[in-house]
Amino acid sequence: MDCIFCKIASGEMTSYKIYEDDNFLAFLDINPWVEGHTLVIPKAHYRWVWDVPNSGEYFQVTTKVANHLKEKMNSEFVMTWIYGYDVPHAHIHLMPDARGKVSFFPNEKVKFSEKKAQQLVEKLAINNPD
Repeated sequence: MDCIFCKIASGEMTSYKIYEDDNFLAFLDINPWVEGHTLVIPKAHYRWVWDVPNSGEYFQVTTKVANHLKEKMNSEFVMTWIYGYDVPHAHIHLMPDARGKVSFFPNEKVKFSEKKAQQLVEKLAINNPD
């Protein structure tokens, strides 16, 4: 299988991880719509979010990450988007304080350097998965 998210989950490809446990991974989107744009994925391959058998746990992790982003990014809210066509692996987008900054298909995305990405990881990393 040539799935980029499976490669990220296995460590074959690098990513800017902010959360990881035995079943799930959250990392910064490489083409973010807003600063802090994060993807939450199951480590096992499922095509759609609705195929994930432990979806309750998946949404608990997503809630934990979203609330963490809200706090660390000093955001009033975190926009959640489940789309699923761009990469054929279940994933949930979390975008802190995206109001007025995001259309469903933005023409311009946020660009960040390696240094900025590392700074975001340091700011947003959830060190204790419990």
